[in-house]
Amino acid sequence: MAQLVREVMTPGVAAVRPDASLVEAAQLMRAQDIGDVLVADGDRLVGVVTDRDIALRAVADGADPLTVNAQSVCTPDPVCVAPDDEVTAAVDLMRRYAVRRLPVVEDGRPLGMVSIGDLAVARDPHSALADISRAEPNTEPS
Repeated sequence: MAQLVREVMTPGVAAVRPDASLVEAAQLMRAQDIGDVLVADGDRLVGVVTDRDIALRAVADGADPLTVNAQSVCTPDPVCVAPDDEVTAAVDLMRRYAVRRLPVVEDGRPLGMVSIGDLAVARDPHSALADISRAEPNTEPS
């Protein structure tokens, strides 16, 4: 039987409102130890903003992360999967769109995320990527 996205995804949603500042988004990423948050207007997914988006689409241009909102730098209308999609469909979408994470959405509502690390742990648990994905984060400054 095929493995489903719901079996490998990270459940729960870390989200900010479209008008949230980039500082709010970054603080949520730090608190949750994640590299991206969903941008949602109520239950409607608007986009995804990553730590890289904040760095390259705002900070690198000299924008003030206190005044720039999440919607202005997020990737709008992200590619998504459903919890009952097969894992192979998620892998295919990641390859096709060159993304490392996909929101998991059901009936328009975000339920969680599936990452390339989640897939590595599920499909190739002895790989280097799976080992890295399971490791405790290094939160100490360099």
